[in-house]
Amino acid sequence: MTYEEVHKKLQELYDQGDIDEGMDLVAQYNQPALDLFEESLSKFTKKTIRNHMDNVRFFLNDYSTYYAFKTYEDAWEDIDGYLGDFFIRKCLWSTPATIKSTAASIKKFYKCLYEHQLFAKEDYDQLCYTIKVLMKDWQSECESYNHY
Repeated sequence: MTYEEVHKKLQELYDQGDIDEGMDLVAQYNQPALDLFEESLSKFTKKTIRNHMDNVRFFLNDYSTYYAFKTYEDAWEDIDGYLGDFFIRKCLWSTPATIKSTAASIKKFYKCLYEHQLFAKEDYDQLCYTIKVLMKDWQSECESYNHY
């Protein structure tokens, strides 16, 4: 399915309230991009690959379907909502260090897509800029939340 076809179907599923089918469609659509990313990580250890894949998979297939159905092309736009709020409050494993490592995984994923011409350079640059500018705030918020 094309991007447009998937988004039309996702809107229908959202309107019908069919959360499970929408999540499945997003995961199915994202899978080729995740496969490409995993292939690009082949020089790393299995543990590193698993960590990067888990970080990106959770962002794309869980968070990005939590409030609305978003595919990888659109999910990056809500990086602040993810790392600055959802991840801190909903993920029991969140620490300032895991925020940084998760952001690194997401940047690697989108860099891979950019290098394979599946993601716009302007969007990649904006993602990197947002992460750079907000990282300290996210980590500070996480530190405060974890030590309330």
